Amino acid sequence: MPDSLAANPDHLKIALAQIAPVWVDREATVDKIVDYIGRAAAQQCRFVTFGEALLPGYPFWLELTDGARFNSAVQKDIHAHYLEQAVQIEAGHLDRVCAAAAQHGIAVMLGIIERPQDRGGYSVYCSRVYIGPDGRIGSVHRKLMPTYEERLTWSPGDGHGLCVHGLDGFTVGGLNCFENWMPLSRAALYAQGEDLHVALWPGNLRNTEDITRFLAKEGRSYSVAVSALMRREDFPAGTPHLDKILANCPEVLANGGSCIAAPDGEWLLPPSVGSEVLLVATLDRREVRRERQNLDHAGHYGRPDVTRLVVDRRRQSIASFED
Repeated sequence: MPDSLAANPDHLKIALAQIAPVWVDREATVDKIVDYIGRAAAQQCRFVTFGEALLPGYPFWLELTDGARFNSAVQKDIHAHYLEQAVQIEAGHLDRVCAAAAQHGIAVMLGIIERPQDRGGYSVYCSRVYIGPDGRIGSVHRKLMPTYEERLTWSPGDGHGLCVHGLDGFTVGGLNCFENWMPLSRAALYAQGEDLHVALWPGNLRNTEDITRFLAKEGRSYSVAVSALMRREDFPAGTPHLDKILANCPEVLANGGSCIAAPDGEWLLPPSVGSEVLLVATLDRREVRRERQNLDHAGHYGRPDVTRLVVDRRRQSIASFED
């Protein structure tokens, strides 16, 4: 850590990795993620974050191939491929990412498609994973409600991962995509002292240009939007039914839009569009303290005697066994 940052405990240097996956190729995408973790560490960052569903990729095929057609052989083929390349944490699929975090002493927030064994191993969830600078997984939050066509492939998650993590004086939380529009999900993080909010998106400026500043002003926190990219050429040649996917595919499916808003709602880094890039900024926690002077949801502006939120953070399962 540079002396200028080490001398000021209020400072945190972070990176946003706006990159495209090697679409639905888990190991090749992990290679790319590990590379960008190293790049962020080389710039003395303590935290790096990646877009929603980056590992191994967002289900772009659904709107391009008549994804709602029931019992379609095409949909079954692509979905099976998606499951094969999804992430099973229990199988060690994130081990190299965790090792890179530990090697460089950097925290990582990453969007994955998770195929968890605790739900049978054949359904997938859009999950946000936080890995601490010690390389240990701190939380896995499964997206509460897939949005629109996502429901044709992703399963609804639960509240288990609605938690925050301390990092060098900051309190970091994150939500997936349209979860950031869910007031009660945001409130669950505010209640835990969140002052650095990370919104993971699959990409596109339309998703980030308004809500990022709104979240900053509402939470009086730093608000980070990190997006992936996806272009026509990012579909590998071996993708099942690639001809059908490309028949209706635009040149750009996700154009980025990663950005950072300060606690007063003004841009610290305005949205970046159209290219793979590592965006770097230094956050100052004094700005959080300044903005909390007139609004602090969990503190002086809260009225728990009038309104309170109940959050069930138990991991959900279809069975409870007593042996």
